[in-house]
Amino acid sequence: MRKIIILSVCALLIGACSSVECPLNNTVLSVYALKGDVDTLADTLTISTIKRNGNDTVLLNQVVNTSSFKLPVSYAQDVDMLIFTMTDTLNVTRKDTVNVSKTNEPHFESVDCGPSYFHTITGVSYTKNAIDSIVISTPRITYDANQEHFYIYFKSRD
Repeated sequence: MRKIIILSVCALLIGACSSVECPLNNTVLSVYALKGDVDTLADTLTISTIKRNGNDTVLLNQVVNTSSFKLPVSYAQDVDMLIFTMTDTLNVTRKDTVNVSKTNEPHFESVDCGPSYFHTITGVSYTKNAIDSIVISTPRITYDANQEHFYIYFKSRD
């Protein structure tokens, strides 16, 4: 009986030492907030990117009436190329290309948790068909999906 109690206590202690505290929300997203005259998007916005293999992927599909949006960040590339396609109510389409330069830093919570990548934005360049300007507000991208990283100013429709 004493051996059973000792083995039970040892099993509990060993189990207590291996508790894993991985974050529940380990998604790393960049947040774009609309600012200026167009702080709520009336036009339809689709955002896509070109992957390393040359295929394109839609990241945001036909969003309307939004004041912000969240986009994933690649961990394998130093520059993310985003294609913004704006279509207004008259079916006029304008496209812009946004290039976000960044560093990719591996982030480990524990050896038991999957790795994540945090990023530091080092620059942003863009064409100006529908976009007026983009400002980096917070250059560090982590798990905090409520932190606004970019302020984006769209041109108002004439």
